[in-house]
Amino acid sequence: MKLELTFLRSKVAQRIFFLFISCALLPIAILAVISLTWVPKELQKQSRERIHQTSKSMSQDIPQRFWLLNDDMRVVASNLKAGSSQTYYFIHQEPDSGREPRFRGLLLISEDGTSRHLFGHISNPPALPLETKKIILEGKTAIITEYRKNYQTRIFMAVALDPELQSQDVLLAEINPEFIWFSVKEAYLPARTQVCILDKSNNILRSTLLPPLPFSDKAQRQMEERQASQFEWTHRGKDYLAGFRPIIMPAYIFFSEDWKLVLSEPKTAVLRPIKGFRLIFSLVALSALWFVLFLSVIQIRRSMVPLERLKEGTKHLANREFDSRVVVTSNDEFEEVAESFNSMASQLGKQFKALVTIGEIDRAILSVLDTEKIVNTLVARVREVFPCKSTSITVVDPGSSDTAQTYIGEDQNGKEKLVETVQITTEEMQTLRENPETQWITLDENLPQYLAPLAKRGIKSFLVLPLFLKKGLAGIIALGYVKQPKFPQEDLDNARRLANQVAVAFSNARLIEELNELNWGTLRALARAIDAKSSWTAGHSERSTKLAIKIGRGMRLDQDELDDLRRAGLLHDIGKLGIPPEILDKAGNLTVEEKELMHKHTSLGARILEPIAAYSEVIPIVLQHHEFYDGTGYPNGLMGESINPGARIFIVADTYDALISDRPYRKALDHKSAIKYIKEGAGSRFDPKVVDAFLKVMAKEKKK
Repeated sequence: MKLELTFLRSKVAQRIFFLFISCALLPIAILAVISLTWVPKELQKQSRERIHQTSKSMSQDIPQRFWLLNDDMRVVASNLKAGSSQTYYFIHQEPDSGREPRFRGLLLISEDGTSRHLFGHISNPPALPLETKKIILEGKTAIITEYRKNYQTRIFMAVALDPELQSQDVLLAEINPEFIWFSVKEAYLPARTQVCILDKSNNILRSTLLPPLPFSDKAQRQMEERQASQFEWTHRGKDYLAGFRPIIMPAYIFFSEDWKLVLSEPKTAVLRPIKGFRLIFSLVALSALWFVLFLSVIQIRRSMVPLERLKEGTKHLANREFDSRVVVTSNDEFEEVAESFNSMASQLGKQFKALVTIGEIDRAILSVLDTEKIVNTLVARVREVFPCKSTSITVVDPGSSDTAQTYIGEDQNGKEKLVETVQITTEEMQTLRENPETQWITLDENLPQYLAPLAKRGIKSFLVLPLFLKKGLAGIIALGYVKQPKFPQEDLDNARRLANQVAVAFSNARLIEELNELNWGTLRALARAIDAKSSWTAGHSERSTKLAIKIGRGMRLDQDELDDLRRAGLLHDIGKLGIPPEILDKAGNLTVEEKELMHKHTSLGARILEPIAAYSEVIPIVLQHHEFYDGTGYPNGLMGESINPGARIFIVADTYDALISDRPYRKALDHKSAIKYIKEGAGSRFDPKVVDAFLKVMAKEKKK
């Protein structure tokens, strides 16, 4: 087909043509400049933020590992002092355990200078300077390093055996560096990220990059200032974005070295997405330009009066003015086009209104996952699309194939909105299966029971739309008319389309309901398994959770907060799975060591739940449900508002249920004594606001 371009000889056509081209080129050019300058900056900004967060996490992990090692050393010292035979077995991992050993050797240096290996072997142990030994004997932990090339630096940890008795004995351990550098191994680093650890003299302790590391003078000055910072540097011809962080040890650890962590990411990796973006952007811009060029040619070729009127008509349509009409009396094809256009506008207006309403109903029912809300939305708005006297939605009970609830919408006068229980017979079910799309039913026929509620209200003709899911019939939509109307096929298609969307919404809602039931059932089963570990705590988790929910409602927590409180309540004692039964069921008082072990159940519970990202709001409640308001609780001695609100609620419910229950070391208190104990603890052990809510709950329970 040959395209005639003679019309472009007109000056008006030329102006319009070049205007089209300019309007296309100018925004594309501006967008290109903005995009191609902003995107690289944004990518580098995101990379720096990623480096900042990752380096922060890594710099905190290394001191945390020293903290774990310090705990191990303190436990060993305590056991040695107590003469326990179980001195060090728990810190010495067997080779086949699949875990890195924490220590290579453990040495006891006596006051007279003699030494004895407790396990492993420390070759050429370092001599402890007098100043360092003095600090150790004062109760602090000392870390000593011997720098060696090729990442063979030796790291030692020393603690006093018994600083309280002014003993001169010292425990010296050689630390396995692989345990310290666990988080900076390549396997655990983010993709394309490099890390290096430097000591005070900028010696390389650990690095995923080959030495040497030529940091700029500016970067080295920033490192000497020991302030977290970011910089750029070049290594072996490759540019890197880097972040620096000092590794700060806890105050109770004496460490003369200043370790530094540098995390780097290649610039080429950061800016790699921009290459694909440039290609795609160029193709899109070129396509847009050709598209505009083609449209401009077509429009200019038809720049006549009838077409201008049609153009005005399209503007009205674009503004959703479907009642406007195009008047053309040219007695030619343009007049026919105008008539067709007017007919199309009328049909579009009707279809657009129906589709918009159906779309709004679709979004409304698909955005909620509650069957009743879906039904309420549908019965309230379905007559906006299909004018009828009344409507009903029959929802089949998931647990029964013949019992259903029929929701009856308001009539045209705005009256009635009822729910009735109906039965669906086998014959009615078979009829629905034979007519899965649509079915017209009149009052003269054998009327199904699910239509009886509408028939009572004067309805004589029904359009029935079954809703089938994989598991069978889920529901029925019924549109009621006094007299059967003329229903165009497009309206029937719209009705069926709406019914299909309702079926999808029902399916989604039922799936969520089943998942919720499964989730809560699993949590209850787990709670019972936790309580079953000790016969004294049977049912404790569920009882204390129910009371905590009542208190939470009294404090006007929203539903999400109540759900988190419920989950935390059912799992609050999950850490007791790691506590020996002989401690849980001990009849007498616990020893100091047993109390310390028992106190760990909160931290252990939080650690068990830590991998579950969805429980991020639950973990603080589990961890802090033994923190007292005055700061005397455990594990962290938090106080006041720094304690999680859910934990402040749950400790009251937990304490009350524990008080009114028998324990191996005491009998249960009566109801009044338990309430008195809680009331007296307001402001010390318990949050006064929570106690007030608790007392109101108890008062309501007493009235019942």
